[in-house]
Amino acid sequence: MSTYAIGDIQGCYDEMRRLLDTIGFDPANDRLWLVGDLVNRGPQSTEVLRYLRGLGEHAVAVLGNHDLHLLVVAAGVRKPHRGDTLDALLAAPDRDELLDWLRRQRLMHAGEGYAMVHAGLLPQWSIVQALALAREVEAALQGPDYGEFLQDMYGNAPAQWHDDLAGYDRLRVIVNAMTRLRLCTREGVMEFSHKTGLEGTPSGYLPWFDVPARVSRDTPVLFGHWAALGLMLRQDVLGLDSGCVWGRRLTAVRLEDRRVFQCGCQEVITAGVRTSGDPQ
Repeated sequence: MSTYAIGDIQGCYDEMRRLLDTIGFDPANDRLWLVGDLVNRGPQSTEVLRYLRGLGEHAVAVLGNHDLHLLVVAAGVRKPHRGDTLDALLAAPDRDELLDWLRRQRLMHAGEGYAMVHAGLLPQWSIVQALALAREVEAALQGPDYGEFLQDMYGNAPAQWHDDLAGYDRLRVIVNAMTRLRLCTREGVMEFSHKTGLEGTPSGYLPWFDVPARVSRDTPVLFGHWAALGLMLRQDVLGLDSGCVWGRRLTAVRLEDRRVFQCGCQEVITAGVRTSGDPQ
């Protein structure tokens, strides 16, 4: 049995299946770890969710910002963005089952010596603390009043974690760190406007994984979300978003030996237009 961690799929179903063929994925014995952003921008989000849902316990996914965006749009809390490709999924006959499966996925996962989150972890969080905080958000998403949480989920404030945060402010910081974070200060103040690579990083900010004395540094963290970085393999972090939806590659890493598998991707983005409210 092998465990394969796969970068941001974003509705690129054909490429996902081609990559699984490349690695010889056995759905009866192997496991997939998905770093989030399963849907949107690519053309086949419905097929991606149907396939992963059908794998049952053999697929472990964490939620990304595009996955949460789908839930918000489906709930009528926000309107779709111009670059979204969610119409077919929202009109699918099994949409309710797929959306219910999606909102019951994790915000963070850990096991087999690794941790996995879509975007990042704040520097003061241990793996144990971060997992506990993720469970708070998961409980809100999976509870009967999840629609109320979705209405208060978005926003850039508070920009920093404090242990005494409560209510939706507390949950919002957790969501922002785990699904949107790229840069922060040494004290963990988050910055959300920078979306390119490491060049042009605003003064006083650095990648979350490079903060000195990051408490989670002893556990390798798998993450996606930052396509401009490309594939990044370090002892302490593995960045797996290699830009499939932008016409580059979809990446899988076998966790047992860190062997890398990739397939080329057809460019499916026709216009990278984003509004100021885009959750990416």
